Parts: sequence; structure tokens; C-alpha cells
Amino acid sequence: MITLRTADEVRRVESNVSKAEVDPEAVAIARIIIERRAGHFDPATFRDRYQDALRELTETMMRGLPVRVKSVAAPNPVRDLMTVLKRSLAQESREADRKPKRKAAADRRQRNLLLPVSGKGKSRTRP
Repeated sequence: MITLRTADEVRRVESNVSKAEVDPEAVAIARIIIERRAGHFDPATFRDRYQDALRELTETMMRGLPVRVKSVAAPNPVRDLMTVLKRSLAQESREADRKPKRKAAADRRQRNLLLPVSGKGKSRTRP
């Protein structure tokens, strides 16, 4: 909104997309988004805080007054995603080690109804 271009700097937009390549569903979604965002813009309500701060700074400097530097909060450090993911996995594995392991469920089958099957366990010899 601030930068103005002369007529020789402005070029026509050339699009390589033909109408056959456009997905009608994507166009419908785009139209809905645009309709939701569309509205009346009143320029009187718009305030450019950057321009206001710059104007205030230049007026202060022209008057010869000392410039007050506003404190700026330090940005959050940029984190390496892989390091964070590895740390998270290590933490999960430590938590899993701390949790008591569940005992195997006891055999609840009715022993008197089980058929004798040879093969596992001790070998049985028949008399």
C-alpha cells in the first residue's frame, strides 16, 4: 500500500493455467473463502503503527530530544525439530521404564475340560 509503481514498472500477469486444468471444487472453496473475507474497508479506521512510530522518532530527533529506546522482548530461540523429537522419544522411553509392567494374565481355562495334547512340555510315555 505504500510502494507506488510507475506505469512502465507494472506488467500484465501471464497465467499458464488453462480453464481445463482448474479443479472446480478448489474454485468453489476459494470463492467461499473470498466471500467470507470480503467486506467494507474504511481507510479512516486503519492505523499504520510503523509509520506512526517512525514519524514520532523523526519528530523527537528534529527537536533534539533524547531518543527513548523501547525494550523489545527477546525472541524465542529457534529449535531444531529433530533434536526436540529425539528428546521427546527419550523421555517417553524413560517413562515407560518407570511404569510397573503388568503381570501376564493367569490361565483361566477350566483345566478339567482341556484335552490332553502331547507335544509341548514334558514328554509323556504311555504304559
